[in-house]
This record gives sequence, C-alpha cells and structure tokens, in this order.
Amino acid sequence: MPTLLVPMATTSYLGTGRYKLLPLSLSSSLRACPCPPSPSEAPIPAWPGLRVCNLSLVHRAVLRLGPSRVSAHRRVVTSVARAEPDRLGEENAKQEVDKEKTLLAKEDSALEHQQKASQLKKRIVFGLGIGITVGGVVLAGGWVFTVGLAAAVFLGSREYFELVRSRGITAGMTPPPRYLSRVCSVICAVMPILTLYFGHIDVSVTFAAFVVAIALLLQRENPRFAQLSSAMFGLFYCGYLPCFWVKLRCGLAAPALNTRIGAAWPILLGGQAHWTVGLVATLISISSIIAADTYAFLGGKAFGRTPLTSISPKKTWEGTIAGLGGCVATSVVLSKIFCWPTSLLSPIAFGFLNFFGSIFGDLTESMIKRDAGVKDSGSLIPGHGGILDRVDSYIFTGALAYSFVKIFLPLYGV
Repeated sequence: MPTLLVPMATTSYLGTGRYKLLPLSLSSSLRACPCPPSPSEAPIPAWPGLRVCNLSLVHRAVLRLGPSRVSAHRRVVTSVARAEPDRLGEENAKQEVDKEKTLLAKEDSALEHQQKASQLKKRIVFGLGIGITVGGVVLAGGWVFTVGLAAAVFLGSREYFELVRSRGITAGMTPPPRYLSRVCSVICAVMPILTLYFGHIDVSVTFAAFVVAIALLLQRENPRFAQLSSAMFGLFYCGYLPCFWVKLRCGLAAPALNTRIGAAWPILLGGQAHWTVGLVATLISISSIIAADTYAFLGGKAFGRTPLTSISPKKTWEGTIAGLGGCVATSVVLSKIFCWPTSLLSPIAFGFLNFFGSIFGDLTESMIKRDAGVKDSGSLIPGHGGILDRVDSYIFTGALAYSFVKIFLPLYGV
C-alpha cells in the first residue's frame, strides 16, 4: 500500500530526525482540511530505515495541523530527512576513527614489544662478547690485563667528566675546564700502568693531585672549590680505585698450589705457576659481582616490593637480599672448586665484602647520574649504556678484595 511520511509530533521529532509512515487510506483526514494540498506538494517518499509509529498518535498529530502549516512541516521533514545521511556519515566517521585508534594502539604495542626484544638481544650479544673478552684479559694477566684496564679507565673517566659538565650538575656548580678534564682522563689511564711498573701508586696519585690543583689555581677565570673537588674525586674514583685490581691480579703472585685447575693448566699457557692467588681471587671476586647483579635483578623482578633507596628507585630490599645470597653462594662454590680459601668462613666473608663493594659502587654512580639528569653514563656499548654503567660495581670492590686477601688472610689463605 502506498504510504505518506508525516511527522509524529512537530516539537519532539524535529531535533531527532525520526519520521513516521502513514498509509494513504488515512489520507481522507488530510483531505478534510479546508485547504487541500496543491499538486506541487507531492507525497514524500519513505526514507529507508525509519520506524513506523502508532497510527493513532500520527492521526491526532496530523489533525492538529492547520491548513497553512502542512506545507511548512513537509519542508521541515524533507530538510531533516536530507540531514539524516550527514548524521549517519558522522557516526560512521567516528567508528572509523575509533577503529584507526585501536589499530594504531595495537601497532604501537607491537612496535614497543619488538624494540624491547631487539634491546634484549643486543644486551645478550654484547654482554657475552664483553664477558669472553674480559675473561681472556683476566687469564692473560700482566701487561695485557693492565693495558686493558687502562683503556677502560680512560673511557670511564671521560664519561665521568662529561657527567660533571652536564646541565643537572652544572646548575649548582662550576665544572673544571674542558682541557683539565682531558688531562685528568689521561692521568687516570696512566695510573694502572704505573702501579704495575712500580708496585704502588701513592706517590703518583699525590703528584697528579698537586698538578691538577696548581692548574686550577692558575687558570684565567676565578677558580672555584667545586672545580677542585670534582676533579679530585675524578682522580680518586676513576684512577686510584681501579689500580687495586692491578695489585690484586698482578701483585699477589704467590702460586695457588691447592688449585686443581692450575695443576692441569698447559705449560704453553703458563703452567701451574700461572695460577696465582691473585688470579684465583680476581676470578672469584668478578664472578661474585656478576652473580650479585644477576640475582638482584631476578629477585627484584620476581619479589621486589620495598624500595631500597631514593637514589635508585628500581632497587628493592628483596632484590638486594637475593643478590647477597647469590654473591655469597658463588664465592663459596668457587672456593670449593679452586680449593681456595681453605676455610669455609673466609669465602663467606669474601662474598659479603664483594657484595657491599658492588652495591656501594652501583649506588654511587646512580647518584652521579641522577644529579646529572641522565639515564646512562654514555652510549658506547649498545644495549648497556656507557663504560661506567658496566663497571660501577667493580670500582670499590677491587680495593676491598685486595685488602681482605692481603691483610685478613694469613699467607693469602693457602
């Protein structure tokens, strides 16, 4: 049956665009109006998707329309009907935008996951490469170990003085001149070589500190105490402390006679005389530090709840306890393998000492980076940051390990 589109209620449907269909059998009600519709006012075709309302309500609404208002309402209904596709288009556009946002969020999540996987791959690859290289250098000892340590010290000191010159630190102090920072980096690199050659470093450090102080006092600009303090700490932190690793590895040359591995070591690679107390102590110390960092990371990820300190918010007490346990356990296990030290109490104390030295060095470098306002000390090692980010746990540990073996173990614990 042919139909006629009529508004159900003028005031309530103009804003919503809802239109109702009236059968032409009821068109007699419209013809009852004093003024019949003109030929130009043809019936408006039904718009697709419109709902049919209660016919009685439509009938009453149509009867209320006066003769002069029927045409006007038809024009309003026509304009609103034409606006309906625009409204539907806006809804479709919003749905498309929402879909695009969802797709972009998924793509960002996938990209972030891919970047994390790539970063982890880089860390593993370069970490293994560094570990193999360092292991070979430690086994070689002598000048190979010393020159390798001197190169690491030079790069680390360069990173330290760059941190000192960063915005976060320079906002509250005056850094040393750039030329003096470079001179200090060279002095720090020479210190391990002098330690191997002379067997001690005290006179060299004192002379270096004197030269740096004179250079600061005689500069053209007004000398500042902050310049002197940061330069002196750089000499101590980057130059003097690493020299104890040379004294530990190369200075303790007494053979580790109880070491089974040393007895089977090839003569072409040094034989049993190559396995000294210094080599065994260095291997145990470095391995304990690696275990401490690994177990602290895994324990913090799995059980970390309580923050350790505000200096490094990611470190937790749970991770610290796990790191301590891993460090002591590694020290005890390796002491059994190397048969050194002979007593059980000594490797336990050695493990505790290595752990506290490593965590203190880590927190010290974290404090410097926090004041500098940077995440990493550099970008030399992909996936790991700078040299200081990798060796911060070893800076103080060498001095503690050497002092423990030299002073507290009679005859080096043999």
